[in-house]
Amino acid sequence: MSSLPEFPAFKAIDLEDRAAFLPIIQRYQPESSEWTFTNLFMWRDHYRFRWSLYQGALIVLGRENGGETFAMMPLGPLPRRETVLMLLRWLEGEEKVARPRMERVDKRLVEELRDETLLKFEPARDHFDYVYAREELALLAGNKYRTKRNHINKFSRTYRFEYAPLKEEHLDACLELQSTWCEIRRCKEDLSLLGEWEAIREILAHFTSLDLRGGVVTIDGKVEAFTVGEMLNSDTMVVHIEKANPGLSELYTVINQQFAEACGKDAVYFNREQDLGIPGLREAKLSYHPHHMVEKFTVTLAGL
Repeated sequence: MSSLPEFPAFKAIDLEDRAAFLPIIQRYQPESSEWTFTNLFMWRDHYRFRWSLYQGALIVLGRENGGETFAMMPLGPLPRRETVLMLLRWLEGEEKVARPRMERVDKRLVEELRDETLLKFEPARDHFDYVYAREELALLAGNKYRTKRNHINKFSRTYRFEYAPLKEEHLDACLELQSTWCEIRRCKEDLSLLGEWEAIREILAHFTSLDLRGGVVTIDGKVEAFTVGEMLNSDTMVVHIEKANPGLSELYTVINQQFAEACGKDAVYFNREQDLGIPGLREAKLSYHPHHMVEKFTVTLAGL
């Protein structure tokens, strides 16, 4: 591995940086979906992520679609107050950011800083993560999941499908399915969808190296849905990707249930990430009755 960058030096995120990130992330045991190496790696080009170390803390900066540079929250030794204030002031002074901010900050850091008058905290509802009890997703028991069970039963009557763990032999078929999905959804005309397509290519290209888990649903031997996740912390699986043939509407319900069932006792909870404020996506995530939400905040200097 190349030498580690020390603040104020930064470097772009590469696969070889995983060894430096993992111990810091694992010590922190994050609840926010952003904080896996995989997530930062797969979105590194879209957000132009770069990273550094400051007094043992991991610092990550990003920038999207020509906007201003922002910081992720520092991961590292407590307390983090001085690191947060230093980084926001550095963004203002050295990076010339008009409104220096820290994005996707978890409630743990907000609680650390709640008495800090130099900072302002704003809930970022569009980025709250939806967390579900894995067993509920696997069993879909009770009246509240009746519609979901009906979807699966209807699909089962219509198609003879098989579920299998995602392996290297499935990766090309997953890429083909995503390519077809993007043609139908016209990804090239939507920067968010195009960014997602690039991120999915990255995660599938490095599936083995990133030590990920996933599943596929096949019909007549053809991959029609796939999902990819990994353990976020000791009891939570985070689902990074879930894609299905858009012509088979019940498939999302099927692969969601099958992957939750396949994970067995490995995970107590499933973090299925945020809804980004998209009405249809919010409705879909709420329809699974989340166990709880992971709140996130934007932190800025007071008065700016």
